[in-house]
Amino acid sequence: MAHLLGAQSVRLEYPNIVVFEDVTLGVSEGDRIGIVGRNGDGKSSLLGILSGRVVPDEGKVTRRGGLRVGALEQADILDDASTVGHAIVGDRPDHVWAGEPRIREIIAGLVVDVPWDARIDTLSGGQRRRVALAALLVEDWDLVILDEPTNHLDVEGVQWLADHLRQRWTKTQGGLLVVTHDRWFLDEVCTATWEVHDRIVEPFDGGYAAYVLQRVERDRQNATIEAKRQNLMRKELAWLRRGPPARTSKPKFRIDAANVLIDDVPPLRDRVELAKLATARLGKDVVDIENVSVSYGENAVLTDVTWRIGPGDRLAVLGANGAGKSTLLGLVSGAVLPTRGRVKRGKTVRIGMLDQRFVDLEVIADDLVRDVLARTRTTFLIDGRDLTPAQLLERLGFSRDHLSSRVSELSGGQKRRLQLLLVLLDEPNVLILDEPTNDVDTDMLTAMEDLLDSWPGTLLVVSHDRYLVERITDMQYAILGGGLRHLPGGVDEYLRLRAQQTRVVTGAEPRVTTPSSAAEQRAAAKALQATERKLERLGQRVEAMHVRMAGHDPADYLGLGRLHDELRDLEAEVAELEDAWLELSEQAG
Repeated sequence: MAHLLGAQSVRLEYPNIVVFEDVTLGVSEGDRIGIVGRNGDGKSSLLGILSGRVVPDEGKVTRRGGLRVGALEQADILDDASTVGHAIVGDRPDHVWAGEPRIREIIAGLVVDVPWDARIDTLSGGQRRRVALAALLVEDWDLVILDEPTNHLDVEGVQWLADHLRQRWTKTQGGLLVVTHDRWFLDEVCTATWEVHDRIVEPFDGGYAAYVLQRVERDRQNATIEAKRQNLMRKELAWLRRGPPARTSKPKFRIDAANVLIDDVPPLRDRVELAKLATARLGKDVVDIENVSVSYGENAVLTDVTWRIGPGDRLAVLGANGAGKSTLLGLVSGAVLPTRGRVKRGKTVRIGMLDQRFVDLEVIADDLVRDVLARTRTTFLIDGRDLTPAQLLERLGFSRDHLSSRVSELSGGQKRRLQLLLVLLDEPNVLILDEPTNDVDTDMLTAMEDLLDSWPGTLLVVSHDRYLVERITDMQYAILGGGLRHLPGGVDEYLRLRAQQTRVVTGAEPRVTTPSSAAEQRAAAKALQATERKLERLGQRVEAMHVRMAGHDPADYLGLGRLHDELRDLEAEVAELEDAWLELSEQAG
């Protein structure tokens, strides 16, 4: 592959910290490289060096002659006095840019809802971000460098961007460097991964999943090497103390295949045990939303929504920006009152919420982290073990040094970790996460997911991070046209429904590029299998409910009524799943 650009023996130092030491790497035609690493380890600095914005202290960056590089940084450089249209297409006459299918597709995919003649300084942060991304993509580049491009994009926008980048060049042309915490996006787009850590850049083949596998192999091998070294040192010490030489035997260690790496790893969650714990903490009644509508003036946001949330449920809510996701969460938490209908909460419900802002940290901004933790509980039960708040912070990626920092001095990702910890230490039994991936790197996301796997309560998540949604929740719902709909087919079903909705309502082309029929069939077959498993589990629950009703005291009319209502809800869910199964079976062929 032809060389595009590279770095040779690069060193970068900021006051009191060396970011890179003797780093050499290269980008060639056809490379699609995702860059991962902890916040603060130098991912954005690396992009700055390669784009020419940051000059290294030592070493050099080489470029192919005439190389065209386009970069999206975390802070945009848009002219506040410009209009949206001018920022994207410049001085091109309307008939020129409108005649180019690629430009029309980019505008439809990213800024179709942003007024074309609006001034940049009147836009929200999310709108500005999408305008800046569109302005970059309409130009012709040999190498595109993107720093957190999925920020402020919803699930559809992330899907569109992945499709666009896959189709932008042929496989042997162009180059892509992208820093993102969106692990689904990394897997969809990237063919290689660079991990930035400890002043170096370590390359791996493949996207995020392949990177995780290789890193596990590397860490297991390093652990074995370290164990051997320590064993030899102990034996050497014993020899020195005893006098006569001692023989050593070298333990063997090898990895045959990927399944060997995970054959001793337990399931992510013990759902039966967690359900028992959740029921013990919550009882049978959590939150029932019954025929609820919410309007703000003449604007109807939610219409006739019925949603029963049970103990131990792990649910995700999907929807376009402005669809009503935050309103729905507000109904659950009590922050929003229904215009019509009612919301019923169980007597033991205790709600904790991780919101998008850091309002709850503002009042403790000048406090030391250790002092904040000293005012909380002394221990917290995780995986059957009592952990101190400091140990929990370490599990979430904090170091001991951070305990001496003031809350205001923490980075955005560190504040998010502290915020999550304080919510958990308040002992909620219903946890609401509203866009929890903001300001968080992939290592932190993995730590957060690991912590939530053993959390015994009801979990509600709103996030555009598809990987996180599919990883920590068991059921997904969508707000479509003001109503709430269950998604047996998960995020794939949501994207298909949104594409249909776009065509029906506006007549416009869908934002999601239609995949090949073979890919559609594979996706449908996968969703079909998941639906069959859910139907089997629901069938077992229906049978168990019939047994309970048969053995129930016939004189207990109220108790039988509650059981009958639960049975009716289960049967309605079965009917909905059966409809989805029929549709998916047709798609799967």
